[in-house]
Amino acid sequence: MDNIRRFETINDYNVFNNNETLHPLVSVVDLSKAAPRRASNMYFGFYTVFLKEVKCGDLRYGKNTYDYQEGTLVFIAPGQVVSVDNTGEIYQPKGYALVFHPDLIHGTHLGRHIQDYSFFTYQSNEALHLSDREKKIILDCFSKIEYELQQNIDKHSKKLVVSNIELLLDYCIRFYDRQFITRDKVHKGILERFEALLNDYYQTDKPQITGLPSVGYCAGELNLSANYFGDLIKKETGKTAQEYIQSKVIDVAKEKIFDQNKSVNQIAYELGFKYPQHFSRLFKQRVGRSPNEYRNMN
Repeated sequence: MDNIRRFETINDYNVFNNNETLHPLVSVVDLSKAAPRRASNMYFGFYTVFLKEVKCGDLRYGKNTYDYQEGTLVFIAPGQVVSVDNTGEIYQPKGYALVFHPDLIHGTHLGRHIQDYSFFTYQSNEALHLSDREKKIILDCFSKIEYELQQNIDKHSKKLVVSNIELLLDYCIRFYDRQFITRDKVHKGILERFEALLNDYYQTDKPQITGLPSVGYCAGELNLSANYFGDLIKKETGKTAQEYIQSKVIDVAKEKIFDQNKSVNQIAYELGFKYPQHFSRLFKQRVGRSPNEYRNMN
């Protein structure tokens, strides 16, 4: 498991899975054509969307694992390393993988907005669980892309292929929105834990030592990726995670301002601001008055 199998090109991955390369920059890979294999670490130099149709062990992605279930989508960004840990047993892959190289989408609308699809940086335990109807839609998108790849390349080919990839990813945004709502048991308590985390943070000297709590710090403490955490908080509260943190900071600041023995600069330091003027600017933006004006008014 220490060795990494590297897939730099689409053809590399097609050859590994016994699939024909119809286009050098994009492929819909039928994993059932691959030979039975043992788990291994794999590096991907391109975007990958896995639709698994068989349980094949625990996928490791970063520090977390996710036990594959049938009809689950996992998204991998270029430069990521994943591995499957199934105690060394040989398994037969099943399902499909859409793989496309960044070069395919350069200069396109999708290329300019690929960062909007934040699920490519979700952790594997934040995979997308599909209903049967959603799975049919994903497979239909795969089929349309594969159809275009089987045609003779003409001036319409790239646009149609990229448009169908974008359509698939847009459906995935919708399905994730549904998952944020329907998977209450998984997400229940995240907001409460987030609030408790911020409360605890300001009951210690962490602000003076490490500064303001960041979205990355909070996500890490809650065992979530920063993007998944941010998207979840946005769906739950209507605020970004950063806005939520700032609201908490302002609430704590309002309490501290009533202590006449502390200067605004001292309060800024206790809250984790490196520069007091940054605190004053944020306070006025959120409250409508400067800290001193708010203190005098009250």
